[in-house]
Amino acid sequence: MSYVIDRRLNGKNKSTVNRQRFLRRYRDHIKKAVEEAVSRRSITDMEHGEQISIPGRDIDEPVLHHGRGGKQTIIHPGNKEFTTGERIPRPSGGGGGGSGAGKPSNSGDGMDDFVFQITQEEFLDFMFEDLELPNLVKRHITGADTFKSVRAGISSEGNPSRINIVRTLRSAHARRIALSGNSRAKLREARAELERLKIEEPDNFGDIQKLEAEISRLRMRIERVPFLDTFDLKYNLLVKQPNPSSKAVMFCLMDVSGSMTQATKDIAKRFFILLYLFLKRSYDKIDVVFIRHHTSAKEVDEEEFFYSRETGGTIVSSALKLMQEVMAERYPVNEWNIYAAQASDGDNWNDDSPVCRDILIKQIMPFVQYYSYVEITPREHQALWYEYENVREAFPDSFAQQQIVSAADIYPVFRELFQRRLVS
Repeated sequence: MSYVIDRRLNGKNKSTVNRQRFLRRYRDHIKKAVEEAVSRRSITDMEHGEQISIPGRDIDEPVLHHGRGGKQTIIHPGNKEFTTGERIPRPSGGGGGGSGAGKPSNSGDGMDDFVFQITQEEFLDFMFEDLELPNLVKRHITGADTFKSVRAGISSEGNPSRINIVRTLRSAHARRIALSGNSRAKLREARAELERLKIEEPDNFGDIQKLEAEISRLRMRIERVPFLDTFDLKYNLLVKQPNPSSKAVMFCLMDVSGSMTQATKDIAKRFFILLYLFLKRSYDKIDVVFIRHHTSAKEVDEEEFFYSRETGGTIVSSALKLMQEVMAERYPVNEWNIYAAQASDGDNWNDDSPVCRDILIKQIMPFVQYYSYVEITPREHQALWYEYENVREAFPDSFAQQQIVSAADIYPVFRELFQRRLVS
């Protein structure tokens, strides 16, 4: 059995294999450092890695060995400066050469922390660990709408662009050996006999001429075997393999009414930026629909959703109605896993909260996999929160609501909403 060890280096001259092993070994330290970094960072500042510090004592590796016992005095080869019994002078200076900035002490010892940098990719790996969209694969698409080409061996027929040169030449070489092997053996014997006659019987012109004619005939016979024939051609066989998949869409609904202060809007934007990073990172086949609303709702693109300054009154049902229309028009429930996340400060038009409850219970919740609502306010809950509690009672497994008071609550609330749930 043979082993292949990948010793290639990445762009920063660090062994990729060793780095992955190191990250796995100290994942608890790294995960804790990432959580601390998230708590002190802006959510919009997730495009960078993080500097991780691990106490030096935690990276020591225990070593088991047999001690020789007794008192040992050893002078290693190459030591030209010291001899046995010679005293070593104390280094000059008032203190040690450590990297710390503290005052000197008359007792104790220590070790500097081990500091290294993780990339953005690694940072997001630890940040979104154990998170997922609940019930992502509850609805499977019947049939397969995509295919992928996979290698399926070698074929004697195919597209010229897929010719396998190595297999073709190997086949041609084997054919030439099989067809001309007997003639080549006779040719070698005839040449050997001709050399013998020229040395031992140089006057035997009759036999020499016969052998020369036989050699010429055998060479022509061998040369008539074509170097490459049509049935030598070999092609890489590619077949289309069904690629069954489940598709998901996430609706992001955000209140941008006048009751939403700039600080509240910033928190809502941070929550959705975090959600957007999570979705783009975790799922290849997912659509994201951005809906902003005040008195009216509008589907917008990512740039306008996060950075537009448009504002107005508050009618939450306008966003729910638009979501229901988009679902019916573009995302049939028999083909798509539908998710939604809504952010608001809880304010709403007086008579609109019961309308929101009815729309959710009758027109949205029966068709979605999961709906999360975050209310960004330090105040007491208002009518919309209590109406949504009725929705949660009706759909306890697919509806969740949480309150966010400050920016520090964004990440804990996000993990609470999208933590991985055990399948019963």
